[in-house]
Amino acid sequence: MADNKNCQAASGAFKEAVCIDAGRVYDSCCDRDCLEDLRCYFTAEGQSIIDQALNIRAKNAEVFNVYIDVEPVTFNRGYYSCSLNFFFLVDFDVITKQGTKPQCVKGFCFYEKKVILYGSEGNVRIFSNAATRDGNDPQAFPSSNTPRCIVQTVDPIALSARLCELRSMTENSCCVPSGVCDALGGSVNMCQELGTPTVLVTLGLFSIVQLIRNVQMLVPVYDFCIPEKQCEDSTDRPCDVFSKIKFPTDDFFPPQCDNSCGCGCGCDD
Repeated sequence: MADNKNCQAASGAFKEAVCIDAGRVYDSCCDRDCLEDLRCYFTAEGQSIIDQALNIRAKNAEVFNVYIDVEPVTFNRGYYSCSLNFFFLVDFDVITKQGTKPQCVKGFCFYEKKVILYGSEGNVRIFSNAATRDGNDPQAFPSSNTPRCIVQTVDPIALSARLCELRSMTENSCCVPSGVCDALGGSVNMCQELGTPTVLVTLGLFSIVQLIRNVQMLVPVYDFCIPEKQCEDSTDRPCDVFSKIKFPTDDFFPPQCDNSCGCGCGCDD
């Protein structure tokens, strides 16, 4: 891979000012959410195992997708409401009989969240001659410069899971994406009868939400980014490639925790 670290001229002298079109982050927020008792949904095969479950344990969870909708806030110009719909896939170990090996069952759950961020104003329409995928029309569809909402997240932490009976039908109001059904290996029954065994899971989620708008900015330019590192070929023998890999010392001797910063949340000022 090319090394682009040395991107400025040897003299380090400013050469010119260039106007670029780039995404500017107008507002952002980070959050730590403890999502308690999210109801999980399963395929017919998975639900049949849950019906016989004696105990259950959440192994891991992942963010499958986040559906995002951005709408301007009425009477508060420049602010936007970001509706975020998180879809999680969760793996469970289910014990149906004492003394038997747990069965692995995959389910999904969802969580809705709203945040309000500042995204500035702008109502221009943007046209471009970028070619479309089908190639029939070289003119791309017009777009607007409304802000884009971007969500960054890591896979959630599966904190707990418990078995219970379905006592309310108010949560059966979610349109299941087709990708979720593909990941689970079948269709999901969202309308179940009261008293049906179900699973409630608690997840810990870290996320960052940003509102980004494309703007033109004037930036100083020093020089072009010319790679200095030569590309390495991959024609070496497997043993030659293996001999170049650094010995994984940390895997054999894990580093100790550095308590110099107190609680581990960052050094105090």
